[in-house]
Amino acid sequence: MSEGELIDILRQGLWLAVMISAPVLGVALVIGLLIGLFQALTSIQEMTLTFVPKLGAIIVTFWMTMAFSAQLLVVFYKDVLLAAIVR
Repeated sequence: MSEGELIDILRQGLWLAVMISAPVLGVALVIGLLIGLFQALTSIQEMTLTFVPKLGAIIVTFWMTMAFSAQLLVVFYKDVLLAAIVR
């Protein structure tokens, strides 16, 4: 395996990590912004108000995207990693 092939596999793995984490991070960002806006409008500065809904949204999003994430990981393992090991 050449250095270029290794870098390409690492690039694909990093892009896969971005694709898997993007839905969860996007939901956390949107919920955080909405809660921050709500707190600014109402002057309620409760710490659990930011933590609990964001955690719930992250868990629900993770649960909903588990099949998609697992499918991406299996495809990456079969098509990229095993192919590189066999060569």
